[in-house]
Amino acid sequence: MAEVETQGTGEIERIADRAGLEVLYTEEAKVRVTAVSALAERIRTVESLLERDGVEVRARRLFVHDRWDAKRRAGASANQSYSVRVTDLEVLNDLVADLVLTEPANLRGPFWDLADHADAVRAAQYEAVADARRRAEGYADALGTRLGPLVRLSDGRITPQPARFASLSHAREKATAARPDIADLSLEPQLVTVVTSCTTVWQLADQARRP
Repeated sequence: MAEVETQGTGEIERIADRAGLEVLYTEEAKVRVTAVSALAERIRTVESLLERDGVEVRARRLFVHDRWDAKRRAGASANQSYSVRVTDLEVLNDLVADLVLTEPANLRGPFWDLADHADAVRAAQYEAVADARRRAEGYADALGTRLGPLVRLSDGRITPQPARFASLSHAREKATAARPDIADLSLEPQLVTVVTSCTTVWQLADQARRP
């Protein structure tokens, strides 16, 4: 019995309900101990800002290394990076504004995401199967026959695709003491796209379709 194999794709968009931020702090000095001590002093304020409801620190990473000018050692650098998840978007603007005041070497985000992908994945799966069936029916129609039952289905890759992020980077020498108005940056939740695909195999009816 003849068969037809088709692929289907489903794509669903949902408004993000959580966000991610990446923040980097850097201190430089002649020796490593001094650089690390200066960094620790700055980080105390940062840690207090991150201790609020709706904010989770997912990772802290420390990187201490020498600085070189050609082949000559020029000093030391101490860096600490944060990966932050914001589960309550009501606090996002205030958090970003507070972090800007701490003069990070780099602040990236928000990276928009979904707290629960299950509903979006299920909806995308329905679309993927419907897409695969439409393609199979098209081939059956082109062959002048009918589409039979489903023989086999294999799952494809599920790919959440976060929306683009805004990027904020502030040089310390240009920083001011005033708390910035983050509202003007329009860091509103954006759409997150969930894409899923499948491969299906269908039987083709032996009897040709009647005109």
